[in-house]
Amino acid sequence: MLSGVTLEGGGARSGEGRPSRTELKPRSLQSQIGILCPVCDAQVDLPMGGVKALTIDHLAVNDVMLESLRGEGQGLVCDLCNDREVEKRCQTCKANLCHFCCQAHRRQKKTTYHTMVDLKDLKGYSRIGKPILCPIHPAEELRLFCEFCDRPVCRDCVVGEHREHPCDFTSNVIHKHGDSVRELLKGTQPHVEALEEALAQINIMNSALQKRVEAVAADVQTFSEGYIKAIEEHRDKLLKQLEDIRIQKENSLQLQKAQLEQLLADMRTGVEFTEHLLTSGSDLEILITKGVVVERLRKLNKVQYSARPGVNDKIRFCPQEKAGQCHGYEIYGTINTKEVDPAKCVLQGEDLHRAREKQTASFTLLCKDAAGEIMGRGGDNIQVAVLPKDKKDSPVRPMVQDNKDGTYYISYTPKEPGVYTVWVCVKEQHVQGSPFTVTVRRKHRPHPGVFHCCTFCSSGGQKTARCACGGTMPGGYLGCGHGHKGHPGRPHWSCCGKFNEKSECTWTGGQSAPRSLLRTVAL
Repeated sequence: MLSGVTLEGGGARSGEGRPSRTELKPRSLQSQIGILCPVCDAQVDLPMGGVKALTIDHLAVNDVMLESLRGEGQGLVCDLCNDREVEKRCQTCKANLCHFCCQAHRRQKKTTYHTMVDLKDLKGYSRIGKPILCPIHPAEELRLFCEFCDRPVCRDCVVGEHREHPCDFTSNVIHKHGDSVRELLKGTQPHVEALEEALAQINIMNSALQKRVEAVAADVQTFSEGYIKAIEEHRDKLLKQLEDIRIQKENSLQLQKAQLEQLLADMRTGVEFTEHLLTSGSDLEILITKGVVVERLRKLNKVQYSARPGVNDKIRFCPQEKAGQCHGYEIYGTINTKEVDPAKCVLQGEDLHRAREKQTASFTLLCKDAAGEIMGRGGDNIQVAVLPKDKKDSPVRPMVQDNKDGTYYISYTPKEPGVYTVWVCVKEQHVQGSPFTVTVRRKHRPHPGVFHCCTFCSSGGQKTARCACGGTMPGGYLGCGHGHKGHPGRPHWSCCGKFNEKSECTWTGGQSAPRSLLRTVAL
């Protein structure tokens, strides 16, 4: 839809006075109000005259008239009397006339020879529009074009308000203005094709999207139904497993109960008989029956029984533990009846009984149940304490890491050397090997000297260089040499004399270590 177009003519009529020069200014110079087109939502600049001053869409008027003609002229009224229905059309005046006005039109001398056509004969026409009249001079047809104002004008306009403006007939300027419109059209048409192609691609993508969404929705539905079925099946298995555990534990409790009740009955019988014998029997009767009573009581006293229930109520659901697969789906959730037994838990690691100051020491706690099987899960209450033997009021803070598989990584960093006591408890009970002692040694001391074959080689033949091995050479050499007195016969450290290259230095910096050893280090 073209912006700023209306189906009805606007502007002043001849009887309403002539327009001022301000109204003839180019549209771009007038104060404008923007409105939105209800069809294309584009902004339209409203002229000073309001909606009635909008440009008339004559093509639309022609189309409306054609539609009315195709409907046998229903709704069309005479252009002259504006009262009766149209029957004919004057092709010369481009006017629709009723029967009465048509006869009058023929009687007038100026219009006698105008061509009159019945409306039914105009149905095949593509254009039957009226002459476009000047909105300021309604009696004049717009035949000229003002280049300055960029608008069509009539003869009266040219001799009036547009007297000094360059004007020409529309037939003479249409080529220039038509060509400029065509050039703009050429630049617009590719956009139309591109937009049509883009919309086609969007429609294709939308169709593909809908199909893909439907396919994925079907996959989700299938997956969800299968997963729900697997979960329900796993739920039924867990409930059956739970019921089996209940039956097993109840049977064990009932059996233990029956055994204890029978043992209690035997105990009461023995006790009551013995008490009755001792209180009511004569001396001779007691002595006669003593052997049988004593043997019975001894047997009863030797009977082994547990004062605690043989089973417990430790049943736990672990929703985060993997339970394998069911119909190809990974499922979670297990029922666990294991209970950690501190007496079966063990400690492992190289740093159990040794550590160094300011260095992290660690070991592993392996939790097991009463049958000696690994728990396979975490979550147990682990208490660890690291206490200096001489400073029990200054404990070392331990760190406990739950590996979620029944093992716990325990670490601590002692600040000072010495003997420490380590406590490891599960459910407030010591595990195997707890408590135990750890000897914390001083931090590893590096060697200040050099690991050499002899002092002569490492010092470059300096006589004053010495070695902790104590070897010397003739000629005033204070250090060791190959095959000479005191040489150990293998590579060693010049600072402490140790043979292991990765060992800890034991040199204390006292008088036994000559100061000239530092010179060897420099080399």
